[in-house]
Amino acid sequence: MNFTRWSARLPGTQRRAAARTEHAVSLDRRGEGSVPAARAEQPADGTPPVPAVDELPAREVLDRVPALVALVHGPDHRIAYLNDAYTAAFGARNLGKPACEGLPELAELGLLPLLDQVLRSGKPRTLKSRKAVDGRSYTFTCTPVPEDGEHDGGGAVLVFATDVTDHAEAAARLRASERRQRETAVTLQRSLLPQELEQPDDLRIAATYQPGGTEAAVGGDWYDVITLGGGRTALVIGDVMGRGVRAAAVMGQLRTAVRAYARLDLPPHEVLQLLDGLAAEIDANQIATCVYAIHDPNEGRLVYASAGHLPILVRDETGTVQRADEPTGPPLGTGGWMHASGSVPLTPGSTAVLYTDGLVERRNEDLDEGIAALERALAGATGTPQVICDRLVRSAGVTADHDDDVAVLVLQHPARTGPDGELFRNAALELLGGVEAAPRARAFASGVLTSWRFPADLHDLGVLAASELVANSLQHGTPPMRLRLRRTDRRLIIEVTDGDDHLPRRRRAEPGDESGRGIAIVATIASNWGSRRTPGGGKAVWCEFVLPRG
Repeated sequence: MNFTRWSARLPGTQRRAAARTEHAVSLDRRGEGSVPAARAEQPADGTPPVPAVDELPAREVLDRVPALVALVHGPDHRIAYLNDAYTAAFGARNLGKPACEGLPELAELGLLPLLDQVLRSGKPRTLKSRKAVDGRSYTFTCTPVPEDGEHDGGGAVLVFATDVTDHAEAAARLRASERRQRETAVTLQRSLLPQELEQPDDLRIAATYQPGGTEAAVGGDWYDVITLGGGRTALVIGDVMGRGVRAAAVMGQLRTAVRAYARLDLPPHEVLQLLDGLAAEIDANQIATCVYAIHDPNEGRLVYASAGHLPILVRDETGTVQRADEPTGPPLGTGGWMHASGSVPLTPGSTAVLYTDGLVERRNEDLDEGIAALERALAGATGTPQVICDRLVRSAGVTADHDDDVAVLVLQHPARTGPDGELFRNAALELLGGVEAAPRARAFASGVLTSWRFPADLHDLGVLAASELVANSLQHGTPPMRLRLRRTDRRLIIEVTDGDDHLPRRRRAEPGDESGRGIAIVATIASNWGSRRTPGGGKAVWCEFVLPRG
């Protein structure tokens, strides 16, 4: 095979020759008054002439190119030429053999089908960063060299391989570094989330967290369940804007703060008010959305406040879904806003869903459409909270390569009937004040605990606690007063409410003091006790006793 003829057919050669011809013609047609340009072939200083590109031997040039060059001919890609760099990389090859036999390294790289495509289309093709058998990485460019008609076979293909090992290794190191950073962020994120959800007496709760795909850094989604005592439960879900370890660290600080503020037993909007100031102190450039809600089984409602978060969805026992979208304030960290609390019914048989935007937000799709789709999925979802949680995630199309973090919290207020319903009882007594209030409260508590068939020791402790709480309310509180007893399958709860908002505190009574021992007695005999201000003014003081198993 005449290699000089093939080199003349390399892409760009004819264009360069035509350009030189046109340039020579233009020089000959110059006017007599024009100044001729110096010839490139004959420098004015008398140095030896520089040979033109056409005069350079193509084989000698390609043999000195550091890149790998191979020329294959015909439909079976018979080897026509290999330069020295190719031979040094893969060893000597016999010319004239088909590439499938003589160039096994190209077959292993899957390059032979690409050669067929180049011959059929007449267009160059590139295969980027493939690791060859010699352990180095190359980018292969296959360029068609058309046949001039003197030979059969449909032309040739010039294979040009550039060594990109350094770039490939740098890219691999970068990917490994990003993978390690992502794994660190995911580990931190998961370690900051609850390892095991608290399960209140009156609710059944499940949650899930799905980090974004491998191409997306982990975000700051979080959720939590906090038992407040007295049968009440706080539920929270939030989303820190941004990604990576920083977002996860901010999320951890906010979650810890929520648990601390929840112990104060404040209304939801006051908790968000405190969080708003804390978020600005943590990072003035970092904002977060959050929903904080409290469930009180005595009220049958979910009281909540939202800081720029998506609305809570509640499905009642008939399957009707209600969107609790008001009131909503700006995200945490923006400052200068007074949050407000709202409420939504959560009666027995109801299911509520709290979630982050990764579940419903999609590119090129309105957010309301995603929430509406979630409402439809919730309306038809039945089963345990974990089953519903998994079903909502699947219906939203969340997979392992999802482009955003997803957190979902599902809570159910079961409708208990039959023997199970007998384990959940309520009794209440309005206290009118006066000297007869305390004996009346003791008699009421004794009768109720007897009807609930409590053991004698627990009966006596319950009556004593009710008596002390009522006496404390009569001495320090104002009407209206109320005594409430509640039992669940796990505990007995005694609560007294009155119209005074001064919260009691436990203190050490001196021997000569005539008061100050009531709360100390309650704290000693009960498993837990606490107090809180009520929304309409006044306070509630409660204590609880853990029931013996069986």
